[in-house]
Amino acid sequence: MYNDKQYDVIIIGGSYAGLSAALALGRARRNVLLIDSGKPCNRSAPHSHNFLTHDGSVPAEISKIGKQQVMAYPSIEFLDGLVVAADGSDQNFAVTTSTGLKVSARKLLFATGVKDLIPAIGGFSESWGKSIIHCPYCHGYEFRDQPTGIMANGEVAFHFGRLIRNWTAKLTIFTNGACTLPNEQLAELDNLGVKIVESPIQSFQHNDGYISSVLLEDGAAYNIDAMYAKLPFEQHCKAILELGCALSEDGLIKVDDFLKTSIPGIYAAGDSTTLFRAVAGAVATGSKAGAMLNHELIAQGF
Repeated sequence: MYNDKQYDVIIIGGSYAGLSAALALGRARRNVLLIDSGKPCNRSAPHSHNFLTHDGSVPAEISKIGKQQVMAYPSIEFLDGLVVAADGSDQNFAVTTSTGLKVSARKLLFATGVKDLIPAIGGFSESWGKSIIHCPYCHGYEFRDQPTGIMANGEVAFHFGRLIRNWTAKLTIFTNGACTLPNEQLAELDNLGVKIVESPIQSFQHNDGYISSVLLEDGAAYNIDAMYAKLPFEQHCKAILELGCALSEDGLIKVDDFLKTSIPGIYAAGDSTTLFRAVAGAVATGSKAGAMLNHELIAQGF
């Protein structure tokens, strides 16, 4: 079925951005193949917030409803799979899955997100997405006025310190080593009542992912209910790199205002393109990418 036709668009990544793009394209009567491996980056988060009409919903439930609505359009097909390679050029792309299946399309949309690189600190991976969190707009309200930590150093620590102070005054920055903040930034944080702790983190004590304290290598322990961390990441799908799509200094896929990458015929949307990682943002960029893809197909006579 899949390798017997050329699709208008293959969407790689079937989470929020991918589903949103598929919805726009399905309503535009485009033949679309949506390929997804079923591992969204927020799969460990118990709830999704700051998304109108879905505030507090379980992320998997949002995806389930989205997929049901998308698959109601007869021109959309869904493939459970992992894309491992891609090649070709505009109007004649091909992608290959881990099972060896090769499918072709006129256009590609990467909505594959990014892979967070989890540090080797005891209790971190178990707590990531539950009480070790990345975004106050997504999770800050639930931990308001509670003892909170920030695992960061330098400019990131300064930015997060001033930002998170809006949600709680009980705030400690753990630089996880020698502090690199300049004196003027330290003075501003001190005026806000933000503490600085330099000893490296040994582990997190937690109960089913909800932390109670952070243990340091010098033997000290701090009772906290939440920890913010900005982790390094990499592109989840290496096929985008094989195709030569340009990345920013942050490692994000470069796109223009129409969600076009540096390679003609290839678009990208969602977390792989922006530091603003939120379900609402992914849905918005996916919808826009779907519309822009349809316009380009029309302009090229398809």
